[in-house]
Amino acid sequence: MEKKELTCIGCPIGCSITVKREGEEIVSVEGNSCRIGDRYARSEVTNPVRTLTSTALITGGVIPRVSVRTTRAVPKGKIANCMREIDRLRLQAPVSIGETVLKDIAGTGVDVIATKNVDRLFFIG
Repeated sequence: MEKKELTCIGCPIGCSITVKREGEEIVSVEGNSCRIGDRYARSEVTNPVRTLTSTALITGGVIPRVSVRTTRAVPKGKIANCMREIDRLRLQAPVSIGETVLKDIAGTGVDVIATKNVDRLFFIG
């Protein structure tokens, strides 16, 4: 029997969770104080995923970067590939909050959206 100790990231409590597993079957989840912890622990030992947040370069904007995030969690094993794709982004201002800035990141079927409005920089002169 395999035993894995986790700290839950599902809510601010941060429960210490123990997952016992035999082969592919989860035998027990202990230490969580809510259903979120149970779901998190089961996912973490079978198919860990994360929602990514980062920033992307923006040209012609009032600020040089815009905050972005994935619309859903992506497989943990694809995070490095996803971050490389985000790092290669070169957006053009203006950008609106909620705007899709990258579709199907790293072949995951998940999109990346802007989480901030960035206006275009105007020069008066």
